[in-house]
Amino acid sequence: MGKPSITVEVVYALADQQKLLRLSVPYGTTVRQAVEQSGMTVYFPGLDLASCPLGIFGKVVAKPEERVLEEGERVEIYRPLIADPKEVRKQRAAKAAQAKADGASS
Repeated sequence: MGKPSITVEVVYALADQQKLLRLSVPYGTTVRQAVEQSGMTVYFPGLDLASCPLGIFGKVVAKPEERVLEEGERVEIYRPLIADPKEVRKQRAAKAAQAKADGASS
């Protein structure tokens, strides 16, 4: 008899759509392996499963390649941040300050 299986969920969401997949994986499957086995890219072509941050029940998993899943856990695929939010705010503030300075000098 082979390894026992466990049931886990893999979920991914965009602003306008989300998909939850329930799958049966061998005991000992890691977070990253479950995501790669989920077939989520069928629903979201272009989703880079190798580099997306992953979490379980809302908590980011630091090493998804090492974290072994347990029965009933829900793996969440997070969208990678395109830009650091602090950096974006800093740039916006600098632009506003520059616009104010340009407006004052004319």
